[in-house]
Amino acid sequence: MLSEAPLPRWFIDLLAHRRWIRRTRPFPHVYVRDVFVTEFYQRLAAEFERVRTERSDLFGPVAEGYGATGVSLARLRNGPLEVFLSRAWHDLIERVAGVPTTGDVEGSVHHHPPGSAPGWPHHDLTPAWFPGTAPGPAAVGLPADDIDPKSGSRPAGVAARELVRAVAVLFYLGNGEWRPGDGGETGLFAAIGAEPKPAALVPPLDNSMLVFECTPRSWHAFLGANSTARNSVVMWLHRPKEEAASRWGGDRIVHW
Repeated sequence: MLSEAPLPRWFIDLLAHRRWIRRTRPFPHVYVRDVFVTEFYQRLAAEFERVRTERSDLFGPVAEGYGATGVSLARLRNGPLEVFLSRAWHDLIERVAGVPTTGDVEGSVHHHPPGSAPGWPHHDLTPAWFPGTAPGPAAVGLPADDIDPKSGSRPAGVAARELVRAVAVLFYLGNGEWRPGDGGETGLFAAIGAEPKPAALVPPLDNSMLVFECTPRSWHAFLGANSTARNSVVMWLHRPKEEAASRWGGDRIVHW
């Protein structure tokens, strides 16, 4: 069941309340051009730039063979970026996607330097491990330091839950003026093969966002060829593994 708790006023006041556009091709997704009011977006961008320049030691490779570096949102608390770990943000995204989720959130800020190589099409229907106790209705669950979020590896006696990514969010920030030809888009694919071609392009415009349910056909990729840095917040909401396996079959969940 989707969360029905009213969103708090402090949170509502941060939103720009522009149109959130629901698209169906090449797979269902929601696109938002202006997510937050200008003042709050500027705070987010300034905090990202501060962390990137003053705490570059926090950034590490996102994945083997992938050009981006990143740092977990869980390490960037007590600042404007913590809005992405709030229960209000979780509930908003859950309702927009129309996907009941567990209250568990994983996310990072990503930085692609200029000239980054493209990524590879993937659909994000993958496992994620969280602490054994589920979050309450007013809280969010975050990955634990002693549980590997991808494999579930942990010390003996540590309880954990195996979930599956349910909703993906990409929020673009700190990219400056972007024009067609600058590269760095997110490509959305109708199908993949030997030489997959994106059916739709999502530009990395500041204060814009892409939201979609993670399914076996939500193929997407960073397209690279960016003339300037490409920065974003990337995060997921989650569902029970049993639910995903029942809907699509356990063999459609891609393990790390």
